[in-house]
Amino acid sequence: MNPAKSSHRPRSPRATRTARTANITPRRSAKPRIALALAGGGPLGAIYEIGALCALDESLLGISFTWLDHYVGVSAGGFIAAGLANGMTPRELCAAFIENGDQASEVFDPAWLMVPAYGEFLRRGIMLPGLAMSAAWQATFGRKSFVQALEALGPALPTGLFSNDEIDTRLSRLFSAPGRTNDFRQLRARLTLVATHLDSGDAAPFGSPGWDHIPISKAVQASSALPGLFPPVEIDQQYYVDGALKKTLHAGVAMEEGIDLMFCLNPLVPFNSTRAPALSMDQRVMRRGLPREKQAIPRLVNGGLPTVMSQTFRSMIHSRLELGMKHYEHAYPDTDIVLLEPDHRDTEMFLANTFSYSQRRELAEHAYQNTRQMLRSRKTTLSAKLAPHGVSLNLEALEDPKRHLVAAKPAATRVGRAIAVLEDVMEDLSHALQPHPAQRRVAA
Repeated sequence: MNPAKSSHRPRSPRATRTARTANITPRRSAKPRIALALAGGGPLGAIYEIGALCALDESLLGISFTWLDHYVGVSAGGFIAAGLANGMTPRELCAAFIENGDQASEVFDPAWLMVPAYGEFLRRGIMLPGLAMSAAWQATFGRKSFVQALEALGPALPTGLFSNDEIDTRLSRLFSAPGRTNDFRQLRARLTLVATHLDSGDAAPFGSPGWDHIPISKAVQASSALPGLFPPVEIDQQYYVDGALKKTLHAGVAMEEGIDLMFCLNPLVPFNSTRAPALSMDQRVMRRGLPREKQAIPRLVNGGLPTVMSQTFRSMIHSRLELGMKHYEHAYPDTDIVLLEPDHRDTEMFLANTFSYSQRRELAEHAYQNTRQMLRSRKTTLSAKLAPHGVSLNLEALEDPKRHLVAAKPAATRVGRAIAVLEDVMEDLSHALQPHPAQRRVAA
């Protein structure tokens, strides 16, 4: 079946709510249905999501992130979602994608994504002589301006600079190991990897009925084909690009099927330089022991074009996310939604290069510690949100200052730890005292 011509249509919110209301009692009395949606964000997004998931995995009781009911991945989030659906724990993903040490049996190499798209260059280069002759004719005899004639050379420009074919090759090998699969239909849980159909702009939900015959590795490749960086991916004679072009999360794909608890991870947020930078528990605990502090950014314009463009891109995708979350709350009132994303004042996450992989260990540790701090600072409201689904916070793990993901940190001073604990208590109290709408989302 050609996925581009699939007749798959999601149910309307009213039909979904009716079906779920009719079955809410037996499902609540049985095992709750839990799903996870992961947004994109390049290598930085994948690093953040791995660090955050490792923190969640050890901080939440009554849930296993390798045994959820539905996984939704977009772009870089597709890597992580496909690994979890295949039974890889967050710590195993960390070993494969972050550590890359001698003990890591499955290593992610960023060099996969830096291979020039030679095939694309060749295909476009073959077109160049004919297009150049046409442009010269139009400029000389066709009464067109030089600029208009140059437009005829557009088809000779490559659609991407780098080839991402290795994503398909390497992930196919990874998911062909014993106990794993590269076939959506063989997974024990639902996995949806969303790309964008280039010719129509519609979302392509690989893994859904009619779209599940495509190998998982090929779907990840298509979902992460960022236009301009990678060429569109051909599948069944159709072309697909990054799934984030349509939506940031695509969490509704899972909620349409009746989900009780929905975890959403979004790694890219616009930076707020007008407020003091947020310090993680680790930073606040050791503020008297570390040789330096994180510095606030007084004006983003001081960072030049890269900083301005980064803020613009983050603001655009986050505005879509905010609209999407409001829609989810109204369309799926029976689903409790937990959104996790970096603090908008987090200088380290904002200043990190979205496509950089060299600081993966430090950034993963940063995401891990900040997620732990967020869970502590919102433990009252978050506990109330999770309790109906049999999930609770592991306070012993959350309050253990010696826990780290990939790197050991200097020991905290007693005064620094006391100050940090007091600040956590005050922040938790402020969240608990805020108005609590029936379906508010917990921004952890």
